[in-house]
Amino acid sequence: MRKHIHILGICGTFMGGIAVLAKQAGYRVTGCDANVYPPMSTQLEEQGIELIEGFGVEQLDLKPDMFVIGNVVSRGNPLMEEILNRGLPYTSGPQWLADTLLRDKWVLAVAGTHGKTTTTSMLAWVLEYAGLNPGFLIGGVPQNFGVSARLSGLPSPAGGRGGGGEGSPFFVIEADEYDTAFFDKRSKFVHYRPRTAILNNLEFDHADIFADLAAIETQFHHLVRTVPGNGLVVSNGREASLQRVLQRGCWTPVETFGCDDGWNIDANEQVSLDGKVQGTLKWELLGEHNRMNALAALAAARHVGVPVAQGLAALAEFKNVKRRMEVRGTVNGITVYDDFAHHPTAIDTTVAGLRRKVGSARILAVLEPRSNTMKLGVMKDALPGSLKDADRVFCYAGNLGWDARGALAPLGDKAVVKDDLNELIESIVATARHGDQILVMSNGGFGGIHSKLLARLAS
Repeated sequence: MRKHIHILGICGTFMGGIAVLAKQAGYRVTGCDANVYPPMSTQLEEQGIELIEGFGVEQLDLKPDMFVIGNVVSRGNPLMEEILNRGLPYTSGPQWLADTLLRDKWVLAVAGTHGKTTTTSMLAWVLEYAGLNPGFLIGGVPQNFGVSARLSGLPSPAGGRGGGGEGSPFFVIEADEYDTAFFDKRSKFVHYRPRTAILNNLEFDHADIFADLAAIETQFHHLVRTVPGNGLVVSNGREASLQRVLQRGCWTPVETFGCDDGWNIDANEQVSLDGKVQGTLKWELLGEHNRMNALAALAAARHVGVPVAQGLAALAEFKNVKRRMEVRGTVNGITVYDDFAHHPTAIDTTVAGLRRKVGSARILAVLEPRSNTMKLGVMKDALPGSLKDADRVFCYAGNLGWDARGALAPLGDKAVVKDDLNELIESIVATARHGDQILVMSNGGFGGIHSKLLARLAS
């Protein structure tokens, strides 16, 4: 009889990916969550995974072999309390993954404050293109694959160039520094034990669980401590924070990117390694941050045997992740984009990238400060500067614990703040005109604002 796991908090991108992997591995998978919205809910239903709304104690009647607990679950959750009271078996998502699926794999882990999802997707695609047929777990849906997670050795849903990858030893994972579970406050990534680790960048984030940047650097050093001597650390050479992490001790060869010593890319998109040109990057992605992501992916792929030329050819066919500058529609000459940016640095690079693409066209930036860090207001003073390249700024302030109007006051008349979503949509529609680019930025569903905007613009 096949084993059964029940996942609490299944609709988060990470836990949803674990659900997909478990189903592919032959487990019976059920799960519950308080908030169910696409793309994860759609993906889970397509995989035949039963979703239950809420955390009712009647779910104990399912009698799974193991409850897998997402970090959205805290003490006081009625289902979790009853699991504890009855002494039922439970574990965290990262621990279950490490114990069950990663033990015999060559794990390639992608860590960093920004760009984890995109870089993990790039790396998985480069390995797929090279015929290595990797498994992967990504915090988003890469369009080259159409799913966020896959076991090693399975056929690619997108066809790919796999073949010959049966029983592939490679597994590419987005390595998040957020905490594991209410009962394990270490970063998720300490569980993965990668042989190849990308340290993409590092700055302060997750103010709800980290006191300061030094606390996050400590977690990153825990990750570095787990990489074996025959592995590789690929580190952003421009980041003083990562230099401090490595100076604490590193027992693994290091390759840097973004500087003259190591991997670099020039204004003509020529990629070099230690000053020697390796080839040219030809693709449609925007922004300096994506060029850095590409260097990291090329370096990591080379470590498992993918020649740089083949890596560059793969990136030429790379399609970005859903919700990363994704065009949701164009109505009356007005284009609406969806982007996951929520940290001021990510907002800045996203707006700047769109500016380079659209030139002098007006950019209407629409922001929902929804992440835990943004809700706390820790980075509110950095918001005006991050939005400097936008022509107009619209901010949804519903449920915020700080004064968004005051924070955005330096932008003057350029900024509009609304506490009601419908009022915000009407303000955007009243302002928008032919040729405008509406850039919606949030790490959540944002009340379905994209489709609502397109419908209103059409009417």
